[in-house]
Amino acid sequence: MYQLDEKIWFWVLAIIPIVLLIFLVLQLWKHRAQKRFAHKPMFRKLSPNTSLFKSILKIVMLCLAFAFLAIALVNPKIGTKLETVKREGVDIVFAVDVSKSMLAEDVAPNRLDKAKQLVTQIINNLASDRVGIIAYAGKAFPQLPITTDYGSAKMFLQSMNTDMLSSQGTAINEAINLAKTYYDDDEQTNRVLIIISDGEDHSNASANVAEEAGEEGIRIFTIGVGTAKGDRIPEKRNGILLNYKKDQNGETVITRLDEETLKSIAKEANGVYINGNKTSVVVDEIRDILNKMDKTEFEAKQFADFESQFQWFLGAAILLLFIDIFLLERKTAWLKRLNLFNENL
Repeated sequence: MYQLDEKIWFWVLAIIPIVLLIFLVLQLWKHRAQKRFAHKPMFRKLSPNTSLFKSILKIVMLCLAFAFLAIALVNPKIGTKLETVKREGVDIVFAVDVSKSMLAEDVAPNRLDKAKQLVTQIINNLASDRVGIIAYAGKAFPQLPITTDYGSAKMFLQSMNTDMLSSQGTAINEAINLAKTYYDDDEQTNRVLIIISDGEDHSNASANVAEEAGEEGIRIFTIGVGTAKGDRIPEKRNGILLNYKKDQNGETVITRLDEETLKSIAKEANGVYINGNKTSVVVDEIRDILNKMDKTEFEAKQFADFESQFQWFLGAAILLLFIDIFLLERKTAWLKRLNLFNENL
């Protein structure tokens, strides 16, 4: 397990393309100046030890030095000890709708990105609860099992998109059934399922399945993203808008937030519905609900005693800079015999 202390220093890497650009401009300028000074055969006689390879080698070493320096400034740390700790919390499973209707842009930037933002902010406000993630459309897919690793949860969350499931449509009952398998029956923890969706449901069984989940002790909270007015479903390729989704009659499809469906699902499982248009309101409501729930103790393994590793990268950067300074651009005897880049022709 590793940590990165100061990620902002990764901006130092921006120096590398600038250095490469300057190098290319200088090489072009030198080439033109040499052509004006003398013909190529004559210039080789006047300056036989000029080496293109050594110039490239020096700039590569300089770029590597900047890269290692950036990593050293970020200060990577490696966990050297794994220990088991006692924690108290609630098991929370997030079921995120990844159907095509979630691409509608009636909330900025679109419904799916808004859903990701909501889940991320909720996770950021958790203390010791365990989280899991499910992606669903026409079918449900386990994205991340129950874990206390919030970093991994947010990473998996950001990778979710509407192309990850070939089965389109929206079947909330599939997500509920899959969520039931996430909880550990041997541990009497409070079980929470948070469904983030626009409420479009192509299954009539969701309310019944939600009722069954409620009887098993799972509380379902639903968060609606979208507007009642609705919007069109864009069809894009490589970020470029090609068209809007149309039905069998050639009419443009308008997808709307169905709050009633989400309210009925939450009601059947002793939960509540929350409109997701205001992130701060959603986070506050979920936090208040979780704070009022009884916490159950469980064991979790986590890394401790993180040790800094910046010194290795700093040492490598200094060594490369030292070599770069004393590395001459003229040819060495053995490189001259290798005739790299056909320089001796």
